[in-house]
Amino acid sequence: MLDLIIKNGQCYIDGNLKNVDVGVKDGKIHRIGKISDESKEIINAESQTVLPGCIDTQTHFREPGSTDTEDLHSGSRAAIVGGITSVFEMPNTNPPTSNMKEFQRKLDLAKNRMYCNYAFYFGATADNATDLASLNNLEGCCGIKLFAGSSTGNLLVAEENDIDKVFQNSSKVVAVHSEDEAILNINKKLIKKGDVHTHPVWRSVECAISSTRRIVKIAERYKKKAHILHITTKEEIDFLSQHKGNITFEITPQHLTMYAPDCYNKIGTYAQMNPPLRDKSHYDRLWYAVRNNLNDTIGSDHAPHLKVNKDKEYPNSPSGMPGVQTILPVMLNHVNEGRLTLNQLINYVCENPIKIFGIKNKGFIKEGYDADFTIVDMNRIIEIKNDNIESKCKWSPFNGEKFKGTPVTTIINGDIKMKDGEIIGDPAGKPLEFN
Repeated sequence: MLDLIIKNGQCYIDGNLKNVDVGVKDGKIHRIGKISDESKEIINAESQTVLPGCIDTQTHFREPGSTDTEDLHSGSRAAIVGGITSVFEMPNTNPPTSNMKEFQRKLDLAKNRMYCNYAFYFGATADNATDLASLNNLEGCCGIKLFAGSSTGNLLVAEENDIDKVFQNSSKVVAVHSEDEAILNINKKLIKKGDVHTHPVWRSVECAISSTRRIVKIAERYKKKAHILHITTKEEIDFLSQHKGNITFEITPQHLTMYAPDCYNKIGTYAQMNPPLRDKSHYDRLWYAVRNNLNDTIGSDHAPHLKVNKDKEYPNSPSGMPGVQTILPVMLNHVNEGRLTLNQLINYVCENPIKIFGIKNKGFIKEGYDADFTIVDMNRIIEIKNDNIESKCKWSPFNGEKFKGTPVTTIINGDIKMKDGEIIGDPAGKPLEFN
């Protein structure tokens, strides 16, 4: 007897949608085809699309340290309501996840508290090179996170010699927050108090491209893998498109959906993030990258802050916004509007993360693979409302906006964990395994 059969859905297999059933046993995909076996549970996915479990490779769940804003449990609830089955979570917590003791603590905090599957980044510092060299077989470690420019937290590695040391010693993919700290400091004089429109003036195009050139130069020197997070400028798109291979990069749904000055006019400091939302010429170039498969991943950069802090006068307002719950509705709406294909979206949130980071047994609907599925209704229209946000911050930059296409069922390790927005059962997410 099978544990679960998904029937009558269009399943995304080998780049095509196929009308097949999927049978699940012991948390694995047991059989694909016409299935008439007995099963403990059956899902009727008629007029729905069955995708491999979608992965968000950039989230900040704020634990330990700022658990009033988010924690591993609440962040994972937001993930599964948004159809995300696995997350990579960031190390800029308090204390930072930058030594073996804190990394183990993070794994302990996640056990039996997270609904989705998970892996954690190990934070790079100017003096933890020895640790960075020995991460290869560390359970639940997806990579190394390097902050080349300051953002939330205190994990800054700004000097070129120190960045060099990080890459020289890295034993995993180095994911980079790429802003030039020296330029950020020079530009501080351009900040206008109370005017969030000066955020992209302070965190300028030059600040982004200068850092990204440096990162690529160092990574290529050591033949190491660099994954550059939340790219925002046309200059970086043009530069990075000429440096593929060991260099990969991410774009966020926010930067593909909002641009300056409209976003700041509309939601003020709630549109403030690092690197910033920029003008339409950059937005257009980001879309050029997505359409032409120049970027490699789409990650939410879920970085929640409480409203009481976002409401502070700029620049005292913190940068960041929630996104793990909305990444799929926002991007499925873009698919429905013809801006990218479903195949491309699956590349960005399933297949490419597997290739870049070497995740085992995920990202595809194949016999023997883990039974993680994101079932979506491409025709259902939803309105995103702050009240329905599972994150402790209880707001979304997309509040009041309607999107066509949404996750309706989330299945993790063969268990139904979300159906029509309702969370089911207890948290049972597991650490991701890597090759």
